[in-house]
Formats: sequence, C-alpha cells, structure tokens
Amino acid sequence: MRHIHFHPLLRFLFTLVLTTSVLHPFAHACTGISLTSKPDNAHVVGRTVEWSLSDAQHYRIAVFPQKHQYAGLTPEGSTGMQWSGRYGFVSMTAYGQDYGPDGLNEKGLYVGMYYLPGFAEYQTFRSSAAHRSLSVGDFMQWMLSSFSTVAEVKRNIRSVDVVHVEDPRFGGAPLPFHWKVSDPSGESIVIEFTKGGQLQIFPAFLGVITNAPTYDWHLLNVRNYLHLETSPNNPREIENMDLHPFGAGSGMLGLPGDFTPPSRFIRAAAFTASVRPLQNAEDAVFEAFRILDSFNIPLGVNAPRDKIPNDIESATQITSVADLTNKTYYYHTMFNRQVRKIDLAKISFATVKKQVLDDDSHRRHEVRELVVK
Repeated sequence: MRHIHFHPLLRFLFTLVLTTSVLHPFAHACTGISLTSKPDNAHVVGRTVEWSLSDAQHYRIAVFPQKHQYAGLTPEGSTGMQWSGRYGFVSMTAYGQDYGPDGLNEKGLYVGMYYLPGFAEYQTFRSSAAHRSLSVGDFMQWMLSSFSTVAEVKRNIRSVDVVHVEDPRFGGAPLPFHWKVSDPSGESIVIEFTKGGQLQIFPAFLGVITNAPTYDWHLLNVRNYLHLETSPNNPREIENMDLHPFGAGSGMLGLPGDFTPPSRFIRAAAFTASVRPLQNAEDAVFEAFRILDSFNIPLGVNAPRDKIPNDIESATQITSVADLTNKTYYYHTMFNRQVRKIDLAKISFATVKKQVLDDDSHRRHEVRELVVK
C-alpha cells in the first residue's frame, strides 16, 4: 500500500480543518472591526456574534454599577479572585448568565470575546493561587470594571491567572476565547492564552479580529492578499484583443467570500482599509453596521439540515457597535433589526442597580409603515 507523506504545513492545515469543522461543527463565527471618523477623531468598534447551537439570549443586556462585588469562578467553585468594581459597565449576556460576548464601561473601555477553538489554552489552576484566578467571563468583567485604558490593562494583566472552568450553563459548549480590548484613544489589542497558558498580546491590525487560528497566523495570511485594491484593473490588450473588467470592483477580485475565520479576517481588513471618509461618530457607527452586514451568517449555511435549532432565526444573533468616544452602545438582533442605543453618559453608575435589559422579549421585527394619502 502506498503511503502519502504530507508537508508539515499541509499537516497543520489538515489538523486545522479537523479542529474547526469536525470538533466544532456549528457556527461560533464572530467578526470584529474598528473605525475612526474625521475630523472629530471618534473611535468606534463593532462586531457580529454568531452562535448556532441555540438561542443564547445575547439580546439581554446587563448593567453593572460601580463598586459591584465580584467573586471569580475556579474549578473549585466561587473561590477565585474577589474585587470591588471601580467602574460601571453594560454587557451582553449569554444563557442568562452575567457575561457574554462584549461590553463597554463608563470610561469608554471596550472588551470583546471571540471564539478560538483548538488554540486557546488557559493557565493551570493552583489552589494556592485561587486568590488571583479568574474564569474567562470573570476576566472580561475584571477588565471592564477595573480599567479605563488599554495601557492599564496591559500593565495589570500579569497579576491574574485566567483558568479553564467547565460551565454547563453556556449550552454545554466549550469556552475557548481570545479578547479584543479597545479604548477612546484608538488603541486596540488582542489578548490570547495559547499553549501552556502562554500570554500573548498583539496590536489589533486595523482593529480586525475573527476566530481561529491564532492572531499571528492571520497577520501572516494578510500577505497573500497584497494584490487587493480599490482601483479597478486596467484594460489590457492581448493579441489584438481588448480585455476590460466586467464592471466595478475588479480590484478586489479574489477577495474571499466564505464564512471561515481566515476569509472573514481578510474581508474585514479590506473593508476597513477602504472605508469611505467618515464625518463624525454617528456616521462611523452606521458605517460599522453597514460593513458588518456583509458578515451576517444565515443559519442554514452552518447547521446541518437535520440539526437546525427551532428557537433561532439566524446564526448571527446580535450585532453591536460601541462608540468609545461618546460612551454609547448600539445593537440590533436577529429578532429585531431596529438599532437600539444605550447612552452610558446618562447612567448614574454610582447609584444604578444591577439589572438586565430585555428589549427583545416580544421577538417581533419592528416595521414602520409609510401611509400614502
């Protein structure tokens, strides 16, 4: 029998396909971008959230006050790090729990969690270090409640251990993540814990983030698409035959259009790099929504026909945009495409009670009819 020998790179890619397609067959395919408007220099971040296992209830938004008391979760229970929050924040939730895919605090610090299956590996839990240990959700809440800038996060991140905690409350799914952290200055980083719990921090390229593989792989992969440009291809004459592009967009010929994380990363980077001039923060917010529309994933293309859940309409369950400069959080959902807005500047986080906002309880798309008389 003939044995086939694979080049190491091919073996890696084959393993990647098995890891992301076989072990994790449902969509956990989030895409994040960043935009800046001129001349007001407003910084905006946006993202989609895909989850095709079931309705994760991401549309429920939690409000956390200042001085809220937190207790980290460890494999031994609620024995982890305990702290009092300095800042208030709003956060998506998931499955009725206190944390979800992203959040924005009153100082404009944004934290987003993105699935990283097959590559995330957290730090080893030690009972003797329980006082500094945090689960993945605690880690997000710790950053949002404790810091106002990316620089502060980077200075303090090594003071905690992020450990794996099995949590059946999240639909029984594993919880491998990496994080995007951004602030009103425009600085944006990606935080990863990989093999052996090794901490890695990357500047977020154009503010773009997707999923597996690791962020350094995506940065290398960008080199495969240096030919993409906004200008159309020039006509050419070959053997007395004039060849012209068929239409607009020929400079982007070859831009990947599938829903895999590497393709979405390239597409998000291309759209961000070529964004039109943005006049102000609101313009940037709705341009972010417009770009993110290109990443909406219909449920049927990611879930086998015999396993499509009956409680969701789309794999893209919610799309959020955070105006970091003006501390405003926007979102729309699979149940209602109307954009909702939370102005954090109008919330008194010193006195507000912890609460959950549910604006999708009726699960009805809101349509405004124009009456012709």
